[in-house]
Amino acid sequence: MDIGIIGAGQIGSILARRLAALGHQVRIANSRGPESLVALAAETGATASTVEQAASARDVVIVTIPQKAVPELPRGLFAGSTAVVVDTGNYYPARDGRINAIDKGLPDSEWVAQVLGRPVVKAFSNIVAASLDSRGKPRGTTGRVCLSVAGDDPAAKRVVLRLLDELGFDGLDAGSLAESWRQQPGTPAYCMDLDRTALQAALSKPDAAGIARRRQAADEQARSFFEAREGRPR
Repeated sequence: MDIGIIGAGQIGSILARRLAALGHQVRIANSRGPESLVALAAETGATASTVEQAASARDVVIVTIPQKAVPELPRGLFAGSTAVVVDTGNYYPARDGRINAIDKGLPDSEWVAQVLGRPVVKAFSNIVAASLDSRGKPRGTTGRVCLSVAGDDPAAKRVVLRLLDELGFDGLDAGSLAESWRQQPGTPAYCMDLDRTALQAALSKPDAAGIARRRQAADEQARSFFEAREGRPR
């Protein structure tokens, strides 16, 4: 497939390397321009690109940047595109500042879809980079890590589920984008490296009334991590 990746942090870099190794055509971009990605491109086999070039990928575009950076993307970036757009992000106020619509209850990725003006699939959002890089296993392996995929377009979700399988993970259709709060930070389904059965159970546990409380707890846990990374390029 022709895949674009916007964001060259840990998740973006790992996906670029692993998807290119699987034979996909991968373009990767960041906020600093393709000249800053020469070394990463050489390491991963992806092509260093501008944001616009990555967004023009025919099949899939993965947006893997902090929430606060989403409004900084060029307006109309996906105009005319028919690619599946994947959002890997999660809202952390300690990093992103306050986003009023999310604080009022809009799921993280629904907000991203509104800002982009484009439907998205939420995926790769509830696994840490080290696990994404190392825990992929052949289909049928006992205890294979399962990742949830949420979105409103069944065909788009099928594309993402197929990529998950290629990367060595089971995939679970977690319902609509409105239900994607079930895999946000602080929930039982967030970054626990669960197998399919355990992930299904975890997704059913939280209640919507506790979203703000769970987010605050997760944000406080992550605050020192984000403070240590402050100023690093994405």
